[in-house]
Amino acid sequence: MTVVDTTQDAATQEYRDAVRAWLGAHAPAPFAGLAADEQLRRSREFQAALFDAGFAGITWPKEVGGQGLGPAAQQAFSDEAAEFDLPTYPFMIGMGMCGPTIVDLGTPEQRTRYLPKLLRGEEIWCQLFSEPGAGSDVAGLQARAVLDGDHWVVNGQKVWTTNAQFADFGALLVRTDPDRPKHAGLTMMIVDMHGPGVTVRPLKDMSGRAPFNEVYLDDVRVPGENVLGEVGRGWQAAVTMLGHERVSIGATRRPRSNPLEFASLAELARRAGVAGDPARRELLAELYAHERALELLNTRMRQETAAGNPPGARGSVAKLAGALQLRRAIEAAGRIAGADAVAWESDDARAAELALGVNSAPASSIAGGTNEVQHNIIGERILGLPKEPQVDRDVPFRELKVGTQREEGGR
Repeated sequence: MTVVDTTQDAATQEYRDAVRAWLGAHAPAPFAGLAADEQLRRSREFQAALFDAGFAGITWPKEVGGQGLGPAAQQAFSDEAAEFDLPTYPFMIGMGMCGPTIVDLGTPEQRTRYLPKLLRGEEIWCQLFSEPGAGSDVAGLQARAVLDGDHWVVNGQKVWTTNAQFADFGALLVRTDPDRPKHAGLTMMIVDMHGPGVTVRPLKDMSGRAPFNEVYLDDVRVPGENVLGEVGRGWQAAVTMLGHERVSIGATRRPRSNPLEFASLAELARRAGVAGDPARRELLAELYAHERALELLNTRMRQETAAGNPPGARGSVAKLAGALQLRRAIEAAGRIAGADAVAWESDDARAAELALGVNSAPASSIAGGTNEVQHNIIGERILGLPKEPQVDRDVPFRELKVGTQREEGGR
């Protein structure tokens, strides 16, 4: 299903044609069966080819290595890319979250150093926010950074870190002043994931894969010039990055071959012989309507951003809508496949892909902020509803009984 902008001008159509032709000639075959190292190598090669062809960082400013084009070009690329299963997963954190934050808050030196290599796939990024004792309450994190000369010395643990297993750099949120309230004593900094004291360990989920990691930081030295934004204003930097993250998650266009997309589920209904069943047809029609509405919402947000009206808190609407759409798709898959959803032939690769999608999809209601967090953001920042009581907002963090401080007496 492609959202076609009937008002697009000749230049946009020409761009769309160029994208279609280039992807048709250069999109690689699926990497299934290849070793992880080989998959990553080929992914880097493809990202570099995207950059060289002018299809990476489409809306990013030219001075940081982007193309400086508008949302119409990005929409055209997204539409055409949905016809392929492109190997861009390793770069999604950098492209959708860390990179845009560096564009917004980075120094000229940081933009020059990191963004071109990020766009070319030469360096991969991850986001180091969540902790075992601070999940949805990001501001309750305990990872500490202490200034030692011109370096910060970092100690702590992060968890649920996507792509940390092959990341070169991470956007790290740490506490630099425990004597200030929890939102005020934070700082964001760029950490070398290959540096001394950084340990990455995989975390398997119920799909059998290990897309997440726990990261240990033991006396990691971070140069002062790696602070992203300002010291003590990490919460503001985090809000900026989380805004990009939610827009990125909500706007992500899965390939039409994805087993939980409408086109794939409609094909599943045909193969299962239930395409003519009125109940299944109604289910698929509802799924199609929501899928198209979500695409149009994301198109509108890109257009508004280009017009100087970034979505801000409205990014939570797209993020929440995307998570709810996946829930609908899981329900549809189960009702269409019936008993075949719990057992299939060992050589049925398509069925295995569907099972992986069903097992992985629930994470969308947690990753990037739970659905409940999105409801709060929408209620407070968009609808103007009263905030929930926060009795700890003005209390110095050192005095709070959070995380392991419950057992350590507030030290």
